[in-house]
Amino acid sequence: MTTTEKQIKSDTMNTVESGIPGLDELLRSSGDYDLGGIPRNSSTLVYGPPKVGKSIFCYQFAYHGLNIDEPCLYITADDGMKQLQQNMIDFGWFLQTPIQNELLYIIDVISSLSGASIETTNTYTLSKINDPTDLMVKIGLGTRFVFKKSNNFRSIFDSLTTEFAFNPEPMVIRFLKTYINRLKEAGSTAVITYTEGITDNGTEKMLKSLVDNVVMLDGSYLTFRSSDGLLGTAEYQITDHGLVLEKGELL
Repeated sequence: MTTTEKQIKSDTMNTVESGIPGLDELLRSSGDYDLGGIPRNSSTLVYGPPKVGKSIFCYQFAYHGLNIDEPCLYITADDGMKQLQQNMIDFGWFLQTPIQNELLYIIDVISSLSGASIETTNTYTLSKINDPTDLMVKIGLGTRFVFKKSNNFRSIFDSLTTEFAFNPEPMVIRFLKTYINRLKEAGSTAVITYTEGITDNGTEKMLKSLVDNVVMLDGSYLTFRSSDGLLGTAEYQITDHGLVLEKGELL
């Protein structure tokens, strides 16, 4: 393939900037074409052991999109609304403006466990961690809301780990299939997190087979694998400004 042909393919490749320093650069050259970001309208599973930056990956991906006026549907299953906001403030990422501008739609599936009375809004709603049917209804409402803002929107599910803790594995897999299909139909670029080792090997293989891309974080290295065979890896650090990748290489 000539340089001109590579550039043409790059121009037609529809991608989104990750907002994670070093990641887009890692993906920029794949041999046949320049990728330069995560493929738009794809699903990406971010997995690894606990405390390696999976949620931080989500924060950065979502916040970068909001900063360039790409709406986000954010399902938070590990932290309630207040904790999510505080986690992002810790990195200097403030949600007040995108919430006021109705660019961020949050579905909170964990706070209802406390039994506290929590007020919902146009862009914040509650669901139940042990009721995937109700959650899917709320996702449908949220998807329509953000789609009206832009058909180029991002979605986050953080994380499946909590879903597996409260529901049978086959039910979570069925839910995930429906979730991914609905978002693809709407044109969303989705990121889903999962803690490695909480299910058996067969279920983990199934999770990876359902998505288009897989990102593995192990605390030292980020490894990206796309459905079309692109494989890249780079060292990373968790800093006061989130995940930062060192110069990596395609394998």
